[in-house]
Amino acid sequence: MAKKIKEAVIGFVLGAVGGSIMGVTEDPVDQTLMVMTSPIRLKPLIEDIKTVGALGLGTLMGATALTIAMTSVVAGVVMAAVVASVFVTTRSCGIPHTDYASLWASAGLAGTLGSTLSGATLAFSIEVIVNNYGMTGLLCTLIFFSILKPPLRFVFRVLWKQGEAACCTQTIWEAEKKQLEISELEQRDRVAVQIEDKILTINNGMNTSETEDMMTWATERKLREVIERKKMETEEAEIEQRTLQEWINTVMIKYVDFLAFSSIPMTVVAVVTSVFGLSGYGRHQSVFIALLGLVAIIGYLLLRSSDFKFWMLVGCMGMLTTFIIAMLTIHAGQAVVLNVVNLQGNGNNPNRTRINDRMNEYSAQEALSAAIFAAKLCQLGLGATIGGPLVRHAAGGDKVIVGAAVLAGGLLVAVEILSPVLGNGGKAGALLGVVGASGVSVGAVAAMARRCSSWPRTWGAVAGVIIGALVMGDWQIVKTGLQVIVASVFAMTNAF
Repeated sequence: MAKKIKEAVIGFVLGAVGGSIMGVTEDPVDQTLMVMTSPIRLKPLIEDIKTVGALGLGTLMGATALTIAMTSVVAGVVMAAVVASVFVTTRSCGIPHTDYASLWASAGLAGTLGSTLSGATLAFSIEVIVNNYGMTGLLCTLIFFSILKPPLRFVFRVLWKQGEAACCTQTIWEAEKKQLEISELEQRDRVAVQIEDKILTINNGMNTSETEDMMTWATERKLREVIERKKMETEEAEIEQRTLQEWINTVMIKYVDFLAFSSIPMTVVAVVTSVFGLSGYGRHQSVFIALLGLVAIIGYLLLRSSDFKFWMLVGCMGMLTTFIIAMLTIHAGQAVVLNVVNLQGNGNNPNRTRINDRMNEYSAQEALSAAIFAAKLCQLGLGATIGGPLVRHAAGGDKVIVGAAVLAGGLLVAVEILSPVLGNGGKAGALLGVVGASGVSVGAVAAMARRCSSWPRTWGAVAGVIIGALVMGDWQIVKTGLQVIVASVFAMTNAF
């Protein structure tokens, strides 16, 4: 009974660590969103909603926010993969066991920093583009970025192969094996010569010291054992390095493909609705019909693929999320109209221009709010797809949970300190990186709870992550529950 209680307590503590760091990110994101959705900050969006329409604005904001989230995650994974690969290839040569703690700590730090910095840079750039060039500039940037990513995929792969060739790989192992073979041959030749000398000595009728002979044979036997042990250790180290390197290569290839293709469905949807808006059909029902048909066709083509890939799954989910954001944008404007109808029923007659302004303001506010929340869920889920496999494939669950939580907490403090320099857009993007790090921790909790053979620890972890997220998230039950579910589902996804 005492053992079960101990297991439950350990599971609860680890779950609470993951849930708490996820809940801690709620308030900074909400505060940043509140500032960004103020009327002054929304002015560029309110003006451009007349150009691209409510649906166009919704799809553009959704596609852009999700693209930033996905790109920053991939940037973090690439940085982590590079550091892990360098660590493995430089530390494993001639060493029988890799220092896993240092490996995952270095890769985790590099990945978190890469994700946070790239998110801040992309979000700041988007804010500058929107303020200076409006939705048309954002649309052109989104198209250009989507076209640029497939060639970047080729460049990444070429650079990755060149980097592998420059590191300590097969050539070093072959040299070390050859050196051991030479040592083994020299030892055999030496023993053969000693045996021949012994035989000649006996044939000549000469006596030799048995003690001296025993010492000689014992020395040679120990030397042979040392050589055999080194050969075995070298083989183990080579297998260990190859296994880790193959896993890192798999992760790298999957996420580079994910970077290249995942945002294309969302971009296509945003382009079509924006073109309708630019053509003067921004509020026409035909835009909604075209959007619905386009989402259905692209989703059908991706889902029926015989070679279904991770980027297709996330691309479909991102496209569906973009559609939902567009619907929420339309609904916000319709809510204003409904409110006006109620006022007219009470004898009030608001000005038509004022009604349009309020519709545009509410639509822009809803588009930005929904886009940031969707990006947050995306970042959390993609972080969980990293934390879950780490627990299942390599690192210990407690190390990943605590390590990711510590990194997320440290980055959160750093973002708050640097917020005057980052600006609102840069801070929002950096916070997405923090959310991704918290997603790694929550994903690790989910994977540990499923993998653990001890039911008390499993249920303790589940209770801990829920309670920790609720308490630190100011008891936002709906939002917290949705985030826990998303992180848990993504943690079980095999992205590799």
